Amino acid sequence: MIPLLEIVTPLHRVWEAITSWIDTGRLHSVMLYDPMSPLLFNTGLFLLLIVALFFIYRLLSRWSGARMVCIILFSLYFYYKSSAECCFILLGVCISDYILGLLLGRATKEWLRRGIVALNVVVNVGMLVYFKYLNLIFSSLASVASVKFDALDIILPAGISFFTFRSISYIVDIYRGTLKPATNLLDYIFFLTFFPPLLAGPVVRAADMLPQISRRPVATRAMVGAGLFLIMAGLIKKVIIADYISGNFVDRVFDNPAMFTGLENLMAVYGFTLQLYCDFSGYSDMAIGLALLLGFSFKDNFNAPFKSQSPTEWWRRWHISLSTWLRDYLYIPMGGSRCSTKRSYANQFNTMLLGGLWHGASWMYIIWGAWNGLLLVIHKALRKAFPAPAGVRRDQWWRRVANIFLTFNLMAIGFMFFRARSMEHVGQMVGQIFTNFHMSVAPQLWEGYMAVILIMLAGYMMHFAPRSWSDRMRQGYISLTPLWQAVILAVVLIVIIQVRSSKIVPFIYLQY
Repeated sequence: MIPLLEIVTPLHRVWEAITSWIDTGRLHSVMLYDPMSPLLFNTGLFLLLIVALFFIYRLLSRWSGARMVCIILFSLYFYYKSSAECCFILLGVCISDYILGLLLGRATKEWLRRGIVALNVVVNVGMLVYFKYLNLIFSSLASVASVKFDALDIILPAGISFFTFRSISYIVDIYRGTLKPATNLLDYIFFLTFFPPLLAGPVVRAADMLPQISRRPVATRAMVGAGLFLIMAGLIKKVIIADYISGNFVDRVFDNPAMFTGLENLMAVYGFTLQLYCDFSGYSDMAIGLALLLGFSFKDNFNAPFKSQSPTEWWRRWHISLSTWLRDYLYIPMGGSRCSTKRSYANQFNTMLLGGLWHGASWMYIIWGAWNGLLLVIHKALRKAFPAPAGVRRDQWWRRVANIFLTFNLMAIGFMFFRARSMEHVGQMVGQIFTNFHMSVAPQLWEGYMAVILIMLAGYMMHFAPRSWSDRMRQGYISLTPLWQAVILAVVLIVIIQVRSSKIVPFIYLQY
């Protein structure tokens, strides 16, 4: 029998060697919550931690319960790095939903069932109102009353809009009879805390994920290949396109629009539209890719929205998980289209208005939501008032091009409200575009921002390329051997590290 001292002593020496090599003080500070340094998909720390997680996850392949606990603990730590003690709020929502779901599944009286749903909605909406909108409400009231108001120091939990929406849909689906309540608390905690979509979506519903959790899935080789491909695509969108055009051009113009010509302002509007798409869809790609590496499949959150031929089609392609959530849990309960035409239009407008408010406590978001609601109503009204004459083809190429051009520009105008700091800045941008365009500065603009312009052109060209091209690239990557997949992944990571800015740029939708 080997003496215990002979085992412990070498291990202790190894540990001393490791701690002498690593700056433990710095490591300790890096691992703790830092509001200026959240744990993001595009950080080196996340890369190291996710590799360690997958290694442990594979070691625990025989014990599904241990694998679940491992992911839950990592998810809670991931959330802790973004919101500190607010992770206890997330856990509280998990337990509350689980209990309410069980009670709702057993309740037979309609008044009690409605009361449970109402309680869940009040709790979740109440959290949103307190954390996101209380200062806006008080400041608006103070403005009306002409009194001074000092904003309350309220820390906004990251991703609260996303996990409260998932919570509400879970309880409502049980009430509607389309979903059975979770009987395993760990299953529900796993669903609500699952780290890939936790901070910025997609808005994954319990009806889509709980059945997968109960099967204890294992990632296939095809799922791993598809997941790695999506992660690389998301990083390219985020770091190479979104961050670059944002830091080198878009932010400068939107911060001081009056200092730039109309041509530069228009280019900034188009630049931000591309930036927002690449930033948000890049996060969604990475979230879906990470989920695939763990064996879970999510639906696409974006489907080439710039190819839309109408505002209605746009919202079938842009942030699909949110637009379908708003449709199923706001628009339809309001009455949807099963009512008078005017009421249907009002439902559409109000849904988008609330969708704008969901984005944050700012009148600019509300105006953006109202703009989109107005576009949807106008489109539906025009389609009803002027139906296409018999024999007129809608698929002619010039019609498609004209519809895409008009739809894209209308949506880009809306994103100007979304990004601008105030209506004053919007007025300055519009004024510069229509009264101070100065096409003559195009040569200087090309000379000063050639890299930005080329990256924007590349981003739009990739977006408008046929879907079959990206599908073939994905299948080609999946069919490669693991060695070649690893080589391509390493090359992409090296390129991204070389071109990324020195400062980590957070994802735009983390603030929602």
